[in-house]
Amino acid sequence: MQELQAHITRVHSKLQALLKQHEALVKQHAKQQEKITQLEKEREDQQQKIKLLEEQQYILKSAAGNMSATEKKDFDKIIGKYIREIDKCIALLSE
Repeated sequence: MQELQAHITRVHSKLQALLKQHEALVKQHAKQQEKITQLEKEREDQQQKIKLLEEQQYILKSAAGNMSATEKKDFDKIIGKYIREIDKCIALLSE
């Protein structure tokens, strides 16, 4: 009987240790998910900043007249996109 009680006590203590370990892992997982979300937002912000800087670079090169054919094509695409967005806004305002 005493042997059975000792076995139950060992199993219980191991179970308690596993539960504590599980709780710690759940907390760690939550922190990691939060960090991932934060890093994804930072990456998105950096990509937007890069895009803005590239557009500013095209504008500066256009003003200086130092654009290659590829850069002119890319710049024309950007300008075309802005013109389409402006046309959409005008159409919405006209309704």
